[in-house]
Amino acid sequence: METFISFTNQSQGRDRIFRATQYACALAKYLLRNEAKRNELVKKLQSLESNMSSGRKLLRLGNTVNSVHAVKSTLHISDPVLRLCLTLANLNRALYFICDNLLWARSIGLIRDIDKERWNLNATRFYILSLIMNLTRDVYAITQLMVKMSRDRHYQHKVNQHLNESPDVACVVVPQLDAFLFLLIESLKSHPSVALDTLKNVCDLFIPLDRLGIFQTNAGVVGFCGLISSVLGILSVLRPNLKIKP
Repeated sequence: METFISFTNQSQGRDRIFRATQYACALAKYLLRNEAKRNELVKKLQSLESNMSSGRKLLRLGNTVNSVHAVKSTLHISDPVLRLCLTLANLNRALYFICDNLLWARSIGLIRDIDKERWNLNATRFYILSLIMNLTRDVYAITQLMVKMSRDRHYQHKVNQHLNESPDVACVVVPQLDAFLFLLIESLKSHPSVALDTLKNVCDLFIPLDRLGIFQTNAGVVGFCGLISSVLGILSVLRPNLKIKP
């Protein structure tokens, strides 16, 4: 099992590269959509985007097992809030991969009797639920950091110093709100892994929101958000210290 999980983790690294390429193509295609002279380039970008999407589905075949194993691991987390958020996030992620694997099997003809639109919708719903639980974990982590930092005398002094050095701001903005924002920024600066994970999940959230019609944007916004979240994902692989734990 450990060997299999190690292999799928390596596949996830390649998946992030494929994903970044896929959304970069989507963004470039959107930016060039009105330029008649670039029709050939747009067609090539469309083909590359499609190939990257197909390649990612193949690389994700083992991720269901990886997600189920992650569910088992998160059940042993002592913090009840983290345990709930991460368990539900990984469970929905596993269900998303099951739907994704079935859609892949249908695309190559292994399965024929499934409704593609219905399973696409189910996959998107599981995906957004997983993101929501991950974002809830991020908000909880940020709250804990802020509470811990607010009790630290060193940071209490920094907050008071900030308010004293910015009396004009404090008069316009509620002092408590200014102190809250200062504490929030300091907490994120001191823990970049939490900041990056939050930004990544926020960017990812625009993708299923658009697909489900909850908050419709355009292909450019989806491509940009997907590209940013993919780059952040690659960064967390290259620098493990930037990956949020647990």
